[in-house]
Amino acid sequence: MSTEDLVLRSTRVVTPEGIRPASVAVTGGTITAVRPYGAEPPPGAAVADLGDDALLPGLVDTHVHVNDPGRTAWEGFGPATRAAAAGGVTTLLDMPLNSIPPTTTVAHLRVKQDVARPAAHVDVGFWGGAVPGNGGDLRPLHDAGVFGFKAFLSPSGVEEFPALGPGDLEAVAARVAELDGLLIVHAEDPAHLERAPQRGGPRYADFLASRPRAAENEAVARLVAVSRRLGTRVHVLHLSSSDALPVIAAAKAEGLAVTAETCPHFLTLTAEEVPDGATEFKCCPPIREAANQDALWAALADGTIDCVVSDHSPCTTDLKVPDFGTAWGGIASLQLGLPAVWTAARRRGHTLGDVARWMSTGPAALAGLHRKGAVEPGRDADFAVLAPEASFTVDPAALHHRNHVTAYAGKTLHGVVRSTWLRGRRIARDGTLAERRPAGLLLERQRSA
Repeated sequence: MSTEDLVLRSTRVVTPEGIRPASVAVTGGTITAVRPYGAEPPPGAAVADLGDDALLPGLVDTHVHVNDPGRTAWEGFGPATRAAAAGGVTTLLDMPLNSIPPTTTVAHLRVKQDVARPAAHVDVGFWGGAVPGNGGDLRPLHDAGVFGFKAFLSPSGVEEFPALGPGDLEAVAARVAELDGLLIVHAEDPAHLERAPQRGGPRYADFLASRPRAAENEAVARLVAVSRRLGTRVHVLHLSSSDALPVIAAAKAEGLAVTAETCPHFLTLTAEEVPDGATEFKCCPPIREAANQDALWAALADGTIDCVVSDHSPCTTDLKVPDFGTAWGGIASLQLGLPAVWTAARRRGHTLGDVARWMSTGPAALAGLHRKGAVEPGRDADFAVLAPEASFTVDPAALHHRNHVTAYAGKTLHGVVRSTWLRGRRIARDGTLAERRPAGLLLERQRSA
């Protein structure tokens, strides 16, 4: 006897095998079947007919700075996960900084979990941090369920999360390899940054010159060499420089465990369009030129870049002063990533299946979230329902993240998120949270059998 309790029906269901009309059956929060569109639902099952709206797997965003606790005025688990839910994101992984304390010990992890648990509207997991002096904390953090370890090769911007020097990197990479863990790295070489002109001021061209491609290229090459020498699984965060792509492609061809991500802002915004003084566009590494962006898209298409994640890194509005030298560097886009990427992807001839692979399947695979990332039996019933042809103009006041600053203000985007479902429960509808209380769970890395 069937125990299916929910069927979602759409003429455009995005599955691993392609986009097709289908009925998706859910039992107890898990997808149990993907049947033809006209299949008769079992007696007693609730039916949600989505018409021509597309049913995608819920997005998995593995690069989010929630900043909670300690810098809760910048962001928090409540507003961040509300923004995620409104934007079709059903799972996020929190970065180990800019909160106080950073996630560099198990005790600090427990503090963050205690804050997140009652506030999470979507599922939340945590990265651990690798900083000078906490090598002895890596195994306990790994055993406590963090998904991997974040490190900086250049200054992070906050004093409680210092960068790894060359010797530190080798030691951390060796420890992570022993754990068969994942090392995720902000890859900019500090020597190149120090040699670059640091003028400050309102001109975006000056800021761009201060974060040259060579800094990324050198750091990526160093990480590839470390992976080759030590066998460490290494992931390059927020890749901006297209010049580093051949090194990553060669590492993959060699069979090294090297992956890379990029972000919506690198795929949809260009240096040429950033107004002087508009520090809502400031991020590190920076938004680069249109030709560079074209190469990033090509690398997504050929698999050199594995996934697209937000690097949501908000701050209070007062920190976005009109001086690129002193303004906080970070772009808030958690709620807008799906429509921003889809707007550019459709123009370049990509499909919703491509977007789902880059923004759900790829990040889920990176983190080992085997129940997330696809509309197929055995996965969590996490969905984003998108009206792909509909458009809207970004109004910062309509965003759920705590401080309504965004580089997308006033832009017209295609793809309206009609609803978001978490384990078969609708948690957002037309940008409004639907559930009475937060429904998200705290996730831990899946242990090997």
